Order: sequence, then structure tokens, then C-alpha cells
Amino acid sequence: MLPSPPMNHRQLKQQTLTLLQADDWRAALDALCALPARRIVNPLFGLLYHGEPLIRWRAVSALGAVVSQLADAEIEAARVIMRRLMWNLNDESGGIGWGSPESLGEITARHARLAKEFGCILISYADPTGNYLEHPSLQEGVLWGWGRLGHQRPDLIRPAACLLTPYLLSDNPALQGLAAWAAVPLQAKPLRDALKSLTSCSDEVPLYIDHEFQTHTIGRLARLALA
Repeated sequence: MLPSPPMNHRQLKQQTLTLLQADDWRAALDALCALPARRIVNPLFGLLYHGEPLIRWRAVSALGAVVSQLADAEIEAARVIMRRLMWNLNDESGGIGWGSPESLGEITARHARLAKEFGCILISYADPTGNYLEHPSLQEGVLWGWGRLGHQRPDLIRPAACLLTPYLLSDNPALQGLAAWAAVPLQAKPLRDALKSLTSCSDEVPLYIDHEFQTHTIGRLARLALA
């Protein structure tokens, strides 16, 4: 029997979407990682802009897994993808960069070498003296990326922990909650006063953690960060 011809771009995009929609997400993620990394990346980039939140977040998870696996075999190819995510957040790109900070956080959480090389870039997006992102939705993505990386590799984030303070003191509950979650693994003394001011806050924030949506109050997250 002759081997099946390789899928064209449209077929690969449809298969990628189908896998992201699968009920058995863990098996689907394994199937995505079995596809050629260099070909699967483009469809995943496109699905960072999908209208359904679950599809967007699963695309972030899949990019993390695929790029981390690629880095083990071809580190320079993985670096090219990291630079592409960074370019998407550059004003000169002409785009907005939805999903890019989250993807940077997911990839660096999964791969130690890429974390060492690019973790400082992710940190810089929250730094007013660095590559600060002003759009609130992108700030949410940066804080999620901080949290994802920090929960896995807190030593990389801890030196910059003070940059979370403005977000903890924000009047935007989503930013407050994400910053409190990002602070949980850091045990950072400079954040304690800001965190204490949030411990009784009952506002709820949605979080994508361990491949599923969870809802937590800001107060609970602040108390966890203070524990």
C-alpha cells in the first residue's frame, strides 16, 4: 500500500482545530505533538486568535508542548518561533499579539534552556523601563505568562517581583487576580502590603490552570500568596 500523501495547509489547519476541540484533550495534545513541529506551528499561531476561549487556550498549551519538544531536537528552530512571538508584540508588526505572552510563558515553563534565554523578555513586558505593554488584555496575558513560568521556575521571576505591585493595586479585577496568582510561588516580601489589601476581596477571576478553566476569588489568591 502506498503511503498517504502529506496533508496540505488547509487540511492540517482543520485537523489541528479538530484536535483542539477533542473531548480527550490529553490524547489530542499527544497527537498534536506527533505531527511535524515545523508544519503544526503555523496553524497553532492562527488559532491563538480563535473566537472560542477554550480553543485559544488549548492553542497556547499546544504551542508550549510542540515548541518545547522541537527545542530538544533543534534549538535554533525553537528560537525562531520565540522571536516570532516577540515580533507579534512589537508595534512594528502591525498586529496586536493576542496569545503571544501566554505562549511565551507556556514555552518557558516547559523548557529550561528557553526559559533561561527568553524569560527576561517575558519579564520586560511588565517593566515600565522595558518593553512595557499598555493594552489591558495584553497585560493579562503577560501576568498569566509570569504566573505560568513562576509556578514552574520561581527563581527566574522572583528578582522582578516588585513589578507586580501596580497590578495588585489596579482597579481592574482581572489584573489584580492574575497578579496575585503570579505572586503565589514567589514568597516576595515587597508584595506583602499590596497582597494584604486584597485578602478580603470577593471578586472572582477565571484562570486557565492545568488545561482547564478555574474560578478563584482575588482574596483567596492573595491569601495563598501570603501563606
